[in-house]
Order: sequence, then structure tokens, then C-alpha cells
Amino acid sequence: MHTMTLDEFKKSLSQPRVPADLPSILEALWHDGKGDWHKAHELAQDVPDPDGAWVHAFLHRKEGDAGNAAYWYRRAGQPVCRDSLDQEWESIVSAFLKRAAAL
Repeated sequence: MHTMTLDEFKKSLSQPRVPADLPSILEALWHDGKGDWHKAHELAQDVPDPDGAWVHAFLHRKEGDAGNAAYWYRRAGQPVCRDSLDQEWESIVSAFLKRAAAL
């Protein structure tokens, strides 16, 4: 995967297809950014590590299920986020893009 910035990731949301070679956890966030919560949730559920739990937590917070979100934040080792949903989405995307660039 070529190193992608947050701005490039956000611009890719105007495209009809997920960017090539995007890790599945970023693909989940891409689908959420496109407004497809269900596809994002499906993909996040299939990532059985703290990254998947973090995105899962965000998605349940977005859904309005605070109790379920808190469970997934604990599984992710992350504090329950109090930022706006847009800010949290950008923070999570940025963290995963930085990690992908370091590989």
C-alpha cells in the first residue's frame, strides 16, 4: 500500500470503490465514512484484535449503544471517547494510517 494521508483517505470517499491494498480495518472505516455502517461493522467484527475492537467500539458509540461501546473500548484498551464522532473517526483513521506507513 502506498502511504496515504488523512486528506487522501477522505478524498477517496468520493470514489465508488475502496482504495486498493487497504488493510481491512481501514476498509471498515472507509465504509463508515461512506455512510455504510453495516458493512463497516461487518468488517470490524472480522478483525479479532484490539484494532478491530476499537473500530467496533466507535461504531457502537455512533449507533448510540453506549454500554456495548464501553465494552469494546475496554477490549481495545482504549478510553471511552468523548470527542465528536467526526473527531474520533479522524483520530482512528490517522492512527491506522500512521501504523500502515511504518510497515
